[in-house]
Amino acid sequence: MPSALPDGDPVPESGSLPPDALAGRESRPLGFYLHVPYCATRCGYCDFNTYTAAELRDSGGVLASRENYASTLTDEVRLARKVLGDDPRRVGTVFVGGGTPTLLPPEDLGSVLAAVRDEFGLTEDAEVTTEANPESVGPASLERLREAGFNRISFGMQSARAHVLGVLDRSHTPGRPEECVAEARAAGFAHISLDLIYGTPGESDDDWRASLDAALSAGPDHVSAYALIVEDGTRLARRIRRGEVPPTDDDVHADRYLIAEETLSAAGMHWYEVSNWASASGTSARCRHNELYWTGGDWWGAGPGAHSHVGGVRWWNVKHPAAYARALAEGRSPGAGREVLTPEDRRVERILLELRLAAGCPLSLLAPAGAEAARHAVGDGLLEPGPYEQGRAVLTLRGRLLADAVVRDLVD
Repeated sequence: MPSALPDGDPVPESGSLPPDALAGRESRPLGFYLHVPYCATRCGYCDFNTYTAAELRDSGGVLASRENYASTLTDEVRLARKVLGDDPRRVGTVFVGGGTPTLLPPEDLGSVLAAVRDEFGLTEDAEVTTEANPESVGPASLERLREAGFNRISFGMQSARAHVLGVLDRSHTPGRPEECVAEARAAGFAHISLDLIYGTPGESDDDWRASLDAALSAGPDHVSAYALIVEDGTRLARRIRRGEVPPTDDDVHADRYLIAEETLSAAGMHWYEVSNWASASGTSARCRHNELYWTGGDWWGAGPGAHSHVGGVRWWNVKHPAAYARALAEGRSPGAGREVLTPEDRRVERILLELRLAAGCPLSLLAPAGAEAARHAVGDGLLEPGPYEQGRAVLTLRGRLLADAVVRDLVD
């Protein structure tokens, strides 16, 4: 969740949505994203809306405290129930992200999940995920998370090499994420993901292969692999600018992606989104919550800076935990701004997001210029010819390396 927020239009104090946003909702899936903005330390590459205890000490007081946070999130879940009114849908996915959600006690996370269950109900097969840093959990806390209703967990591994973790300012030791996978399995988690980052300054091809091998040896059923993006204003950006570490390199990123695809696919994991691989046993290992984002479903994002989308209306909350808590305590929506997407906006977003999926996007979404670009992309080896003949644009491996450029051509 990036720290910068757009301006947008004002959000009504009640949080109410235009009637058109609720039309036809029964046919759309509904999920909840719950943002926990706390971190023990700030990683050097991180540009997310997160806060350490020191950053909050003099700026938020009791309103921004971790101790009160679960009840504050619960207040927004109840606000969602008021805004969505008699919405008959049960929630199919809940994703707790951060920050470091597992800095909160499992019982606190469980109480917010219980609020979602009480207000909306959960589907019988609901996917309930929390992110976790490896140093913030252990066997006992993982068991308590399972007891609270979580059935999927995503650990931030990033790398298996100590020197790479050092550049990223990650505090866990190599080997700890693999231990976490075993502990989560023992606790009864059905699905476990490891998140990796490639292209860190000072990382070699062998370092990246070692990270992939270590992740696979732990036995998760899902792996995410993201190219490092150096955001302005971060500690890592300043270190690169001062020449302390080398800059990132797009060609290196491409090489590392090819290594990831080769290694993960050889281990029986299949890509289903450009940066995500899941075990080949059906679709249950995929992150259904993220699929909801990529396919234009409805989700309510609760927490400071969290984004929501319902029926073509997108809005985002105020960033600071104290301002967020104050709004809810005063009975106001914490929304900072919103936008109502036009049909053209939604068409373009579908192309942008669905093209990243292994299923691709329908060619029927493309305007004439985009359709012509798709035809050329097939000839250039960027789109698969078989799906194209069946009316879908699906990226080849080379197309995945150039996905942003392909998307730009197809949205014309």
